[in-house]
Amino acid sequence: MSEYLKARYGSADFALPDPLPEAFRALLDRRVARRYRAAPVPDALLDAVLAGAQSAPSKSDLQQYSIVVTRDAAKIAAVAGWIGSMPWITQAPVFLLFCGDMRRGQRVAALHGREHANNNLDTFLNTAVDAALAMGTAMTAADALGLGTCPISYVRSHIEKVAPLFRLPKGVYPVAGLTLGFPEERNAPSPRLPASVVVHRETYDDAALEAALPGYDALRPPAKPRYPEVHGAAPQGCAWSENVARQLSVPERFGFAAWLRTRGFDLA
Repeated sequence: MSEYLKARYGSADFALPDPLPEAFRALLDRRVARRYRAAPVPDALLDAVLAGAQSAPSKSDLQQYSIVVTRDAAKIAAVAGWIGSMPWITQAPVFLLFCGDMRRGQRVAALHGREHANNNLDTFLNTAVDAALAMGTAMTAADALGLGTCPISYVRSHIEKVAPLFRLPKGVYPVAGLTLGFPEERNAPSPRLPASVVVHRETYDDAALEAALPGYDALRPPAKPRYPEVHGAAPQGCAWSENVARQLSVPERFGFAAWLRTRGFDLA
C-alpha cells in the first residue's frame, strides 16, 4: 500500500487499512487519460458509465444536472478547436458535457401547477455541485470499466459557442466536459498537497501552508508557465505554487455571471 501513498503524496504520515479494498486502491490510483485509442466505446460501456454518473448523490434528491453525450467527431473537433491547447479532445471517441440544470425543476414545478421560487445563487451552487458529483462518479465508473477520462473545464471559456452547439436552453449551463475512451496510456498519478494543508481538524488552520509548499513543489516537475504574456516567459518551467499564483492573478471567465443572467439565473 505504501506505493499508493508515495505516488499521491511523496510520503505520508499515516497508514492505510490492510488489506486495502480494491475499490479504494483504484481511487488512490486514479489518473487522467490524455491519449486515446481509435476504438469506439461500445454502447453497453457508455450506458454503464452514465448509470454510474446517475448513481451520484444530489442535493435533496433534486437531480439538478444533465449530461449531453456526443460521438459526433465534428462537434468534438469544434470544441477542441475553440480551446486550442488540448489535442486529446479530438482523439476521444466520446465527449460528455456535464451541465447544471435548473430548467427541469422549473418544468416539473409548472406541471404540478406550482411556481418555481428557487432561482438564486444557492440554486446555481446546487446545480453546479450536482453536475460535479455526477462527473466525478462517472470518472470512477469509467476507470472501473477500463476506460479513461479527462475533465475539461475550458468549455466555460467558450460558453457562448459551446451552449448553442449543444442546444442548451435557458436554465442549463456547462459545468465541465469529459473526454471518454479507451486510453492509449494514462498519466502518472498527480501528487496532491499534504493532508496537513488540506484537512483541518475541528477548526480551520492554514498555518502549515507556507512551510509545506517548497516540499510539495519539489514533488512536481516544472510545468509550462501560465500566462507568459502577462507574467513573462519562464523557459525553465514553473513550480506548482508559482503557476497557481500566475493563474489566480489573472481574472478568468469574468463574463460568466453576466452570461448566466442572460440564461435565466438570478444569482442574487
